[in-house]
Amino acid sequence: MSGLSGVRRRIPRYPVAIPVDITVLRSGTTASIPGRSLDLGEGGVAAVLAAELQLGEWVGVQFQLPNAAQALQTKAVVRHHNQLRCGFEFQGLSPDQRSMIRSWAGNSEPLNSAIEPAVPVSVSASTAGSVPVGVVAPVPTPPLLAKTAAHLPAQIPAQTVAAAIQPRRLPASRKTSDAAVKRLLHMTLALLVIVGGWAGWQWYRGWEQLEERVARKDAHAQAPSAKVPAEVMERLLIRKIEPTYPDAARRANLQGVVVLDAVIAADGTVVNIRPRSGPDALISSAMDAARWWRFRPYRVRGEATAVETTLSVDFRL
Repeated sequence: MSGLSGVRRRIPRYPVAIPVDITVLRSGTTASIPGRSLDLGEGGVAAVLAAELQLGEWVGVQFQLPNAAQALQTKAVVRHHNQLRCGFEFQGLSPDQRSMIRSWAGNSEPLNSAIEPAVPVSVSASTAGSVPVGVVAPVPTPPLLAKTAAHLPAQIPAQTVAAAIQPRRLPASRKTSDAAVKRLLHMTLALLVIVGGWAGWQWYRGWEQLEERVARKDAHAQAPSAKVPAEVMERLLIRKIEPTYPDAARRANLQGVVVLDAVIAADGTVVNIRPRSGPDALISSAMDAARWWRFRPYRVRGEATAVETTLSVDFRL
């Protein structure tokens, strides 16, 4: 019997503990927040951070998968928040980035695999008598219960659980039957499974909501309805982030303009970028900066709509 045996996900997630760097834009400047991942998949990443974020906040995410040659950088939205734990939904992963995650995930065990059942524990009369009030005798704990134990609410007092696992003391003239002992152990096991199932459901509810949003149709899923000249979109630009000049390009005195084909969503965010022209050594930095640009929505007959345009990122020493 397992409280979470039926939980399966459309987009698998895989447990991994690696450093994660979160970049936020506040008051026109960027700030870096360090953290550590809990699990990761193509849909997003869960992490514990050293600061609190707001639901719906846009951030930059950077991490390096085990055995990966380079770090992965992308944009994400905060979809779940519980104290210092955050769930991020990736936005605009490139095919190469998705391939990198799939390649790493092929050697990992997904979280939605079968969950180990709890192991029954036999409690003798001599052991039970030595357990103080308010302390539960040691019970082998499945990995899921160990992970969520810190978040269990005090629904059941410790005295109640301790009392439940202590064998009933009968007068010396009576002997406890084997059937009565088995019933007591079965009741104890059922109690532990119910508590663990409730805690696990609470833990995964936030991620279920995150993965449901991956498939929903929103402003970022709308097909472009018009092609707008670059000079028109430039008048709608309200936030422009300058690119980071690559060290190798700076040492080589490499300069130039990178032109990008882009889709601007109905909410004014850049959701799709493809390089059109420019020095190869500068393209990656240009794309990273352009993803943070923000425009006033382009309107057709008064209604905000997604459009295609070109963006130019200038590199000058």
